[in-house]
Amino acid sequence: MIAFLKGRLAGKTAAAAFIDVNGVGYAVGMSQASLSKLPEAGASVEVHTYLQVRDDAIALYGFMTVEEKALFERLIGVGGVGPKVALAALSVFTPQALVAAIAAQDVAAVSKIPGVGKKTASRIILELKGSLDQGLASLFDEGEAPAARAAEQLRGAHEALLSMGFTAAEADLALKGAPEGVSDSAVLQYALKRLGTER
Repeated sequence: MIAFLKGRLAGKTAAAAFIDVNGVGYAVGMSQASLSKLPEAGASVEVHTYLQVRDDAIALYGFMTVEEKALFERLIGVGGVGPKVALAALSVFTPQALVAAIAAQDVAAVSKIPGVGKKTASRIILELKGSLDQGLASLFDEGEAPAARAAEQLRGAHEALLSMGFTAAEADLALKGAPEGVSDSAVLQYALKRLGTER
């Protein structure tokens, strides 16, 4: 899984950004809100990412905040809501506003999302309301045991290092003593520093 991209903004369209990471160009689908926060072309940029793998396509989606990414993941878990609709939702609403509309069971507000009618809006509210009643904080599964969260973090960083071409032994060694209670990207950066590279 690609947890984030850090590189140079090569350009953008109305629906995607092109990020140059060490000479490899990634096309990253993004919401209008995130696209508007990007710097000028040529500037350095870091985005949180979600990789979707299907039988017929592989797509990468990017977010400027972890809240936006977490809400996107919840939205595409709802039946009938795909990445395109989820990005449209995040283009119309801030994460805070959308969570509030869902918690308030405001079908009319959720129906303002392009491509979402009252039936789909009702389904989004029905499937997400309970898990979002506590607001944005509930997006991050705060009840998860710290040990389980740390183990999951290490697995993700290990997979990322393997995808970068490091061996399993190198990844294991690099992740020894990794800090706990920090972001996923901080764990990966720790490992890369231990390996003597800033890939």
